[in-house]
Amino acid sequence: MTRAVAAVDLGATSGRVMIGRVGTTTLDLELVSRFPNGPVERADGLHWDFDALYRHILDGLAEAVRREPAIESIGIDSWAVDYGLLRDGELLAEPFHYRDERTARGVSEVHDIAPLAELYRRNGLQFLPFNTLYQYRADERIADADTALLIPDLIAYLLTGARVAERTNASTTGLLGVESSEWDLELTERVGIPSSILPPLVDPGTVIGRLHPALAERIGKDLPVIAVGSHDTASAVVAVPMATAGSAYISCGTWGLVGVELTEPVLTDAARDANFTHERGVDDRFRFLHNVTGLWLLSETVRAWEAEDGSSIDLPGLLDAAAAVTGDIPVFDANDPSLSAPGDMPARISAVLAASGAAAPDGRAAFARTIVESIALAFADAVRTAGELSGRELDSIHLVGGGSLNRLLCQATADRSGLPVLAGPVEATALGNVLVQARALDAAPATLEELRMLVSRTHQPVRYDPQSVVR
Repeated sequence: MTRAVAAVDLGATSGRVMIGRVGTTTLDLELVSRFPNGPVERADGLHWDFDALYRHILDGLAEAVRREPAIESIGIDSWAVDYGLLRDGELLAEPFHYRDERTARGVSEVHDIAPLAELYRRNGLQFLPFNTLYQYRADERIADADTALLIPDLIAYLLTGARVAERTNASTTGLLGVESSEWDLELTERVGIPSSILPPLVDPGTVIGRLHPALAERIGKDLPVIAVGSHDTASAVVAVPMATAGSAYISCGTWGLVGVELTEPVLTDAARDANFTHERGVDDRFRFLHNVTGLWLLSETVRAWEAEDGSSIDLPGLLDAAAAVTGDIPVFDANDPSLSAPGDMPARISAVLAASGAAAPDGRAAFARTIVESIALAFADAVRTAGELSGRELDSIHLVGGGSLNRLLCQATADRSGLPVLAGPVEATALGNVLVQARALDAAPATLEELRMLVSRTHQPVRYDPQSVVR
């Protein structure tokens, strides 16, 4: 018997609503709606157009129920760290975008109170200037709020009225104890954040609540909202078909999340210095990983070229041309901080290359090849470091998400790491979302290993073996 659920999957550049169908030998997705998502500039900084995002979600859920009346639940995942502030049940303002510049002040003020070494011992997180605790510290509205909800929890609240914090995403805030997996209330108060704004924690698979009656009528069915791995990477890792402890993973989209899955944290000075993080996964696992700038570099470059041309660029054609480029290919640090903000990415990359003594390649195909090779080099370096820090001998890399369709990137990652790359599934995040919902409904296997076996049987990865190892 096949069961159906609805998955809301929100990324930093687009969102989707999908129907997931799960059975003993079935794991299928049907795309219902796709909609744009991205930063909008307001008078006080960079925000998300949250009202538009929420409307798209409601419209997508209504269409999903129209197509598949047997849908039994809804699950929501999104990017991490960003949040909305509530007062008396009302949203105080549009959520800020994590790339807004205000967070720099929050970083310096938090580190004056709690140095980075102490923070790592407490929360196990790599330093990222937009981690939620820095955003909270810099947010002047926080004094007016009675609740802070991360994006998927905020959407669940609007759908059901329940205020909770799902644990995998809460672990990205910097306020969750790495070993206790509970709110670190002492740290929260020390850095000037009122602990009263933090909602109760729930685990993936928990029923958050049921749709408000008016929304059930609009969507077409009274449904429960089930907590999934609401950080999109947590959901993606559920659907990584890892078969051995030697498997590394890369969840590749706007960002590349590169790491291994652990059952215990690695809170060493070396792990901190390497900027490896411990984000919570489904079933009390740790996602021991490093954030690498991913396809953001390519998409922003293409966007700049399209603005210059006044027409769209054929990305598959560009990548085919890039794969045919021969000769020396300069590479740059994909994680250079100057590449993190929107705007004229080709000029920024050229400046980073020049600062390292390399010239930017001539022609767009060669420039795209440099970008892909630089991302692959960063991936390979992070994989090697993950193995060294965790004491794992790695034998393969599973690359999931949109980047798994980029054949040039997959092959370059294999060549630069010296390990086979198993590419796919593309929609790992939505699949992980669906699987956790289905398990909560007793419609899928009980363990992560069995869930991943179902992924393996239904979504055969594409294998890329190293051809000419480049490091």
